[in-house]
Amino acid sequence: MALSVESRARGLPLIGWNEYVDIPEWGIRGLRAKVDTGARSSALHVEHIERLPHGRVRFEVVLHREKRDRRVRVEARVVRQARVRSSNGEFSYRLFVRTRLRLGEVDEEVELSLVDRGRMIHRMLIGRTALDGRFLIDVGHRNLLTKPPKRKKKVGKKKVGKKKTSKRVRRAKSKKRSAERSG
Repeated sequence: MALSVESRARGLPLIGWNEYVDIPEWGIRGLRAKVDTGARSSALHVEHIERLPHGRVRFEVVLHREKRDRRVRVEARVVRQARVRSSNGEFSYRLFVRTRLRLGEVDEEVELSLVDRGRMIHRMLIGRTALDGRFLIDVGHRNLLTKPPKRKKKVGKKKVGKKKTSKRVRRAKSKKRSAERSG
């Protein structure tokens, strides 16, 4: 007997269209990823792909869109090479590797295609194959399961200058100036 959608959905974590993931084997934490139910496979932004002997590949995972120096060098076994159609409809051959992906408490082995996503906002796409049977997706929200990683505060000299004023104080000053102009 087939299970209803409601009974299958119980117990599955709810995720948004954007989440932060970890790739523990590669020392990657808090990588911004887009949940893409329109994509069959998952894709990871990499640069400097170098094929190695014995079915291996070396590449650099670019961790941040603007801070391009933030990268991790990885070596992995190629599990397959396949023709993939990109979002613009063009076909290309991509290398695929396997690794563990952690999204919230779910830690599963997934297959990732290695691709240049340099012009894209998200460093990673999580496709249907990685999502199937593991999550429920609420496309109207983001970061339902994970929160953005905490960034280190910059240590240095305190800025000297104007103090920030609250909205309430700014509104009161604005009303006072308007009253002075009209009166």
